[in-house]
Amino acid sequence: MAVAATVEARTPRLGAAERIELLCDPGSVRTIRSTVASRRAGGPARPGDGVVAGAGTVGGRPVVCYAQDASFAGGSLGEAHADTIVRVLGHAGDAGVPAIGLFASAGARVQEGTAALAGYARVFRAIARLSGRVPQLSVVAGTCAGGGSYAPALTDFVVMLRSAEMFLTGPGVVREALGEVVTAHDLGGAGVHARTGVCQFVADDDAEAVAVVRELLSYLPQHAGAAPPQAPPRDPPPADPGGLVPADLRKVYDVRGVARALVDGGELCEVAPRWARNMVTALARLEGRPVGIVANQPRHLGGAIDAAAAQKAARFVRVCDAFGIPLVVLVDTPGFLPGSGQERRAVIRHGAELLHAFAAARVPCVSVVTRQAYGGAYITMDSKELGADFAFAWRGARIGVMGAQHAVRIVHRREIEHALTPERRARELGERYLDEHHLARAAARDGFLDEVIDPGETRERLCAALGLLRHGRERRDARGAT
Repeated sequence: MAVAATVEARTPRLGAAERIELLCDPGSVRTIRSTVASRRAGGPARPGDGVVAGAGTVGGRPVVCYAQDASFAGGSLGEAHADTIVRVLGHAGDAGVPAIGLFASAGARVQEGTAALAGYARVFRAIARLSGRVPQLSVVAGTCAGGGSYAPALTDFVVMLRSAEMFLTGPGVVREALGEVVTAHDLGGAGVHARTGVCQFVADDDAEAVAVVRELLSYLPQHAGAAPPQAPPRDPPPADPGGLVPADLRKVYDVRGVARALVDGGELCEVAPRWARNMVTALARLEGRPVGIVANQPRHLGGAIDAAAAQKAARFVRVCDAFGIPLVVLVDTPGFLPGSGQERRAVIRHGAELLHAFAAARVPCVSVVTRQAYGGAYITMDSKELGADFAFAWRGARIGVMGAQHAVRIVHRREIEHALTPERRARELGERYLDEHHLARAAARDGFLDEVIDPGETRERLCAALGLLRHGRERRDARGAT
């Protein structure tokens, strides 16, 4: 993320109140329930019961936030602690403002027994009920164990400090139950969760984590139904996106370079960059307005879609749809990754989740096939028939059920077998099939694309299409099942 470079000074790990002060605009924080204490006899007692909560502003925008205090009972959650978080989340829903949680919790407070477990259930329910209504962002700032790991995982975006850990069962329990000796960092460190998608961002310290949260908020609206914040438009860097994509399908490239050549200032806020690296998901801007980028990444697995990539994209599409952020889909994929391993990882189910996410999305969506799109992956990356409002392809792009050479060996099998020179005949038929059926102009001729375009006009086409579709949520609702 570009934001990391803007953090000039690293700060030591902060306390709960200090984190909230760092997050919010100076002087804006007003605490909530700061004197409440545990009502359970025999348990630890301190005003606030191990959580600091309040309302403030970030960049002038109202937010609510809560931070667990690891210095008190390990940040463990008791009944009063849970009540405060639930109350703050209720304020977020009532006021229609983002909710930001800063987590460092040893889990349920043992001294409070079932009351602590019930408190977690109420917190989870409150987060789930807010889902899709207001943006919810989490920072895992310390160790989060047991139920303490579920609360951030339920929110829209998770930032982890590099020094933090998060796990359902700690190293001691793992050793006793399974005989496996593992450190807390290897079990649930930021590197582990960044590679599995549990967290989407990793920060070196509190200051960087707060900077990530602030950048995310700059793309997100106050609540569902509100317009995402607009910034002054900026031109992309002077680069020809077509020059970044090799014509040879066997050669790889970094699709992020293509995306940067299209968006304002060439800036991407990449989401979950270490998870499913064959799929890129990122927030960016076109003419000052936020967009969500979903793109196949040929640099990894040749851009093929696997189960993890489908999960990653589906989750991102749903978040963008919930908060009115239009989608731009850059397509360059040879298909779904084959093999028994993928079938055992339920690639069908996860692929279906991505299909459902795109088909159900109400926000405007524009897709661009840059080089190739084959088989079910072509459909899954929001083809026109699945729901893309506008579908474009670059000149020379290829679209089909499978590659031309494979296709002709099925369609013209007998002719090839009986030819004097079978390989030469297969090559000739493949070239003809490519020209007649696979090149983008054939899909445009049959109405499956809106236009075949030059790479250099991609940004202009995207901006024009999204400008036309600015009120697309209402239009797509009215369109229903068409």
